Amino acid sequence: MTMLSLKLSRAVSGGRAEPSPPPDRAQLLVTLLRKRAAAHNVGADELEAMLRDQIRWALPMAKAEDATLPD
Repeated sequence: MTMLSLKLSRAVSGGRAEPSPPPDRAQLLVTLLRKRAAAHNVGADELEAMLRDQIRWALPMAKAEDATLPD
């Protein structure tokens, strides 16, 4: 998918009703992972990279002192 098709997709989506936000972070990650997989399947490298960044941002972060190592 080229940047032009991404812009067109966003323009079309802009005219639609706003979708409801996901109820929790897990659902957000599921949605992003499915979109990334679809982008990968059609060879949309730019879109896939953008979705990977969004997935990284949405992942929960743990502080080092909160993390426990297995024995």
